[in-house]
Amino acid sequence: MAQRVKRTRRIDVDDIVRIGRELGMRHLSLSAVAAELGVSTTALYRHVDGRWGLERVVGESLLDDLVLHDNPEHDATRHLLSFGMQLRAFVLAHPGLGTYMQTLFPRGEAGRRLMTHEVVALGRRGYAPDVAIALSSAVAGNSINYSVAEDNQNARSDGLEDQRRDVTNQLAVDADLGETHRELPNFEHGEYVKLVLTATIRGLVSVAPPGRPLEEVVADLAITGMGI
Repeated sequence: MAQRVKRTRRIDVDDIVRIGRELGMRHLSLSAVAAELGVSTTALYRHVDGRWGLERVVGESLLDDLVLHDNPEHDATRHLLSFGMQLRAFVLAHPGLGTYMQTLFPRGEAGRRLMTHEVVALGRRGYAPDVAIALSSAVAGNSINYSVAEDNQNARSDGLEDQRRDVTNQLAVDADLGETHRELPNFEHGEYVKLVLTATIRGLVSVAPPGRPLEEVVADLAITGMGI
């Protein structure tokens, strides 16, 4: 009797991306994707270059869904603030994506498309491409960093309120910080990020107004930092 040959299930990159998106970036791993597809991790290596390759195909697929809206009536400050807040909303809607962007950006075509969008948008507001990249990268970095911190808190929500209350109570009775802490306004995450981004962007735009060459911007900032 002839032996029956066990056939290996055929998969392709589209299968990997589909399962990766379903798992989400926070839970993404070669073993998790392989288990969902019913194949060995070795089978995945025929289509993606290890963990980095898996992150890239799934992360870029998610980023391809991000459509940035540019209001032509916004000046550079309001445009950059809108850009930062749109990034925040998208990152929070896709847990784990912020860490992907924070690690290395842009990694692929979707990331380059977003960067090109900002170069064009700031170009309409009088900025040269190199300054546009510098400004948008600074804003994106700040927005993503805050989003990752918030995303990490969301991932550890069990017991977080108790911990937060404990910290607040300790600050309230601190001899040096208690009175000042009680007078501080209480902001929701989104409000706080918007305020900080606004302050950051105002500083960026003041040192890098439309038309100022990047080398002048860098030299100006370098002088301020001398001796530190």
